[in-house]
Amino acid sequence: MTVIEAHIEHLDLLAPLFDAYRVFYEQPSDLKAARTFLHERFKNNESVIFLAMNDNKAIGFTQLYPLFSSVTMQRMFLLNDLYVDPDHRNEGIGEALIDKAKDLCKSLNFKGLGLQTAKDNPAQKLYERLGFKIDQDLHYFWTNPGQ
Repeated sequence: MTVIEAHIEHLDLLAPLFDAYRVFYEQPSDLKAARTFLHERFKNNESVIFLAMNDNKAIGFTQLYPLFSSVTMQRMFLLNDLYVDPDHRNEGIGEALIDKAKDLCKSLNFKGLGLQTAKDNPAQKLYERLGFKIDQDLHYFWTNPGQ
C-alpha cells in the first residue's frame, strides 16, 4: 500500500470512494455529482487529497481544506474527509493517510489539523490514538434556510 497526493488524473479512481464516503454519511449515491465536485476542487486548487493505493486500486482517501486561524495568525488544514474501503479497514490505511496529512502540515509549518466527525463514528478511537484532542469549545453552525 502506498499513499500518493491525488491530482486530476486520479479522478476516476477517487470518485467511487468519495461517493461511498457520502453514502456512509447517509447521502444518496451520485457518482456523477461526486466526480464533478472533486473535479472542481482539483481545478480550483481548493483542497489537498491523499489517496491510498494497493495494486493500482484506490482503497482510501483523505481530503484537506486550507483554513486560517485569526487568533494565532497561522494556517491549518481541516481534515474534512477520511474514508477507507470496508474491505481494507483495520489494515493501517487510515493511520497512513492521517500521517501523510500530518507530514504535510509539518512541511508547510501549519498549525495543525482540525476535524469534525459524527459522535458515533468509530474512527474517533483512531483520531485519539494519533494524538487528536477533543476541542471543548462550542461549535455552532448556521444553515441557510434557502438550501
